[in-house]
Amino acid sequence: MVLLKKAELKGDVNWRKNRKMNLILLGAPGSGKGTQALKLSDKYKIPHISTGDIFREAIKKKDALSIKVKQIVEEGGLVPDDIVVEIVLRELEQESNSKGFVLDGFPRTLGQAESLDKSFKKHLEVLYIKLEEEEVIKRLSGRRICKKCGKGYHLIFNHPQKENICDSCSGELYQRKDDEELTIKKRLLFYEKHIGDVLSFYEKQGNLFIVEGNKPIGEVFSLLCKAIKE
Repeated sequence: MVLLKKAELKGDVNWRKNRKMNLILLGAPGSGKGTQALKLSDKYKIPHISTGDIFREAIKKKDALSIKVKQIVEEGGLVPDDIVVEIVLRELEQESNSKGFVLDGFPRTLGQAESLDKSFKKHLEVLYIKLEEEEVIKRLSGRRICKKCGKGYHLIFNHPQKENICDSCSGELYQRKDDEELTIKKRLLFYEKHIGDVLSFYEKQGNLFIVEGNKPIGEVFSLLCKAIKE
């Protein structure tokens, strides 16, 4: 079965009728969640919120929380869950997100999921794009970037006309460190260590939807939209 729909939220039978569209989009690196988040944002006219963007903007600020985060990041440490949640919630509380949002790649741990749930009283829909490790590695390891103009390519899905040469500026293409197979496997180990607990948490809440990601972009998008409407 491609789409798995879990039980309705207990004790809140009118939730789907009256809900804001607060969407969480989860998936392994390379699952396409960033692309799908942008498409959902455009279709439903709600903001796309990337946790990566949130942290980059937070570090630029001069308040006490931002200075603390910047120090942790610069020292190579992991930002504690309570600080991560505080930064994300600060963004979600903005007026621009009052009608809903697409939250891309968050929460990443059970603690983050529990904190987010308390703030939104379970009024969340969680969409998980499932992709096998072999496919993740194929997608990420095939990516290439132009050193000169930054244009992206893929050796399988979007290859350049000339090998290792950018179509736009004739610059040399290279593979980012993050896209090397060994690095990908390390990233996946960290991801798999935590995502199971997060998915189990939302499954128990009854608001988890699982969509197979090994399909064309348009088909995955259609399945996500179907999940949201049901």
